Amino acid sequence: MSVAGSAPELSPELSIVIPCFNEEGNVREICAAVTAEAERHVASHEIILIDNRSTDATRALMRELCAGDARIRAIFNNRNYGQMRSPTYGIYQAEGAAVIGMCADFQDPPECIGEFVRQWRAGAQVVLAQRKTEKASLLLGLGRRVGYAFLRRFGDYPVIAGATGFGLYTREVVDTLAAWNEPEPFFRGMLVESGFRLAVVPVDRPPRAAGESKNDFAALASFALSGLASSAKSLLRLPILLSVWMGGAALLLLLAAMVALVLAGPVWPLLGLGVAFAMFAVLLLFQGLTGEQVRMLAERSRNMPLVIEEERINFPPTRARPAARVLVRRP
Repeated sequence: MSVAGSAPELSPELSIVIPCFNEEGNVREICAAVTAEAERHVASHEIILIDNRSTDATRALMRELCAGDARIRAIFNNRNYGQMRSPTYGIYQAEGAAVIGMCADFQDPPECIGEFVRQWRAGAQVVLAQRKTEKASLLLGLGRRVGYAFLRRFGDYPVIAGATGFGLYTREVVDTLAAWNEPEPFFRGMLVESGFRLAVVPVDRPPRAAGESKNDFAALASFALSGLASSAKSLLRLPILLSVWMGGAALLLLLAAMVALVLAGPVWPLLGLGVAFAMFAVLLLFQGLTGEQVRMLAERSRNMPLVIEEERINFPPTRARPAARVLVRRP
């Protein structure tokens, strides 16, 4: 096992990736807790802190942590790339035989690391924590239930309700997902979509240890929409289905107008509604075909960078990754 301050190992058994944004009240404590758990369960480990352009003392604390322990590495983004791209990019920089992604605020309990490792050694390729309980407002709870129900109905693959992405992923899983080159990676969904052997660990999610959550309603809504767009591409075909239904309704209305004409009934209201439904059906058909073309283009053009690094600390200069996975490399 590596010791604090020694030369970092190139291929640790376990990598723990912790994204940060204004976490000066948590970053030192989370590293200590994660280190203690990792040393109990694996032979070697690394901690990768990736900072999304914090405006408090987080970066200074990260530098101190890296100076005190060579197993702690840091990536500083040149701007805030959001809560989807930055954490995923950090995971792609990990070298461990297995990788754990978790938050810095202790809402992802470090005590789960041991169970994740046990599930991995038992054969699981993806281990995901699933919230058993979590305090949330009535509006937020309702929004989550509606969102999960919508994804279950229209999603391209099963969705695990209450799974935030906190969990363990093997080297094969990480390499496979990195090769997809998703410009806005909905990582928790990609883990399920990939079809690897998956285990679920129920956990109670505690409140934040310090600081305030950065996930206000607008941020959560943006995250949900990005996830929905990436994990429910079949929705792009919904206008085509609606056009079929409206076309059928238009046909029925036109037939009713013909019957009304024969029976001397009200023809013009039925005829007007039939024409209106037919026009909407045509518009929705073309919108659906356009959406299908957008979907196909999106499938063929996954080549956008996730983040641009400003600096990285404690990464071995010999660490080499495919060009598609690392956009800026600074030893």
